[in-house]
Amino acid sequence: MRVAFVGKGGSGKTTLASLFSRHLARSGSPVVAIDGDINQHLAYALGLDEDEVFAAPPLSARTGEIKDHLRGTNPRIPSRDAMVKTTPPGRGSRLLRLLGDDEIHAHHVQEVGGVPLMVTGAFDESDLGVACYHSKLGAVELYLNHLVDGPGEYVVVDMTAGADAFASGLFTRFDMTFLVVEPTRKSVSVYRQYRDHAAEFGIPVAVVGNKVTGEDDLAFLRTQVGEDLIAHCEQSSFVRAHEQGRDHGELEPHNTRTLERLREALDARTKDWTAFQQHAVDFHLRNAAAWADKATGQDLAAQVDPEFRHGPAASAALV
Repeated sequence: MRVAFVGKGGSGKTTLASLFSRHLARSGSPVVAIDGDINQHLAYALGLDEDEVFAAPPLSARTGEIKDHLRGTNPRIPSRDAMVKTTPPGRGSRLLRLLGDDEIHAHHVQEVGGVPLMVTGAFDESDLGVACYHSKLGAVELYLNHLVDGPGEYVVVDMTAGADAFASGLFTRFDMTFLVVEPTRKSVSVYRQYRDHAAEFGIPVAVVGNKVTGEDDLAFLRTQVGEDLIAHCEQSSFVRAHEQGRDHGELEPHNTRTLERLREALDARTKDWTAFQQHAVDFHLRNAAAWADKATGQDLAAQVDPEFRHGPAASAALV
């Protein structure tokens, strides 16, 4: 199952993504965490020391090689230059298994705090005034488009802040989106914006309240969010100590129970490979018409393989 953590900047989505990833890893479940936020703080939230460097290359640094690997022998994609971030898999494409024996996982995964992590890469000086961060997220979208995750396997993505996540079709690549909401009007405003956009595409959203200090905060969230609120985290001395680099002991029992509720909500989702592939095709055709045909000089609608059926059966056929 794939889950995204989104929310207003400063709401605590990166912290919750890290806590949830560690919770899954400690249970023995196969999990990959991906930092898809422009700030690239997930490695440090997982436990990388501030003076350490994440050694594995970012996904965005090897987008061309990733395209070459994923397109495989798909006759509809003659070269890496003809492949864009939304290009869906078809017959001949290489599909991925979570933490499988492939060059993408081999090159880009580094374990931090017991969690296998991949990073998108930071927005650097050469990008200023030239590109948007979503150009870097293309490698993440390609990875998720070609991944066949099985039962009991998890991908946790820390997404860009606010409704900026809707600037690409990446938001459709998840089985569940957890929207982290503080008990403030600004945070609730971002929730409403995200909820409304997601509803247009049938994307399931659940709210996780964060930094709750008492009954007044909880009552505010219940009033503003209603049934979308599935759990909440209380203000955490564990998290504060971790952020200050102090010995932080164990996460508070209430917040640990919240992480388990999130897992239960995610596990209750039914995997819909047909809808997943249809969303991929729809956004590919949108992008082709908007910019990608002109950028590549090709009719990218021809990359859609109408006979391809995504999911475990397609993956098994390649073994």
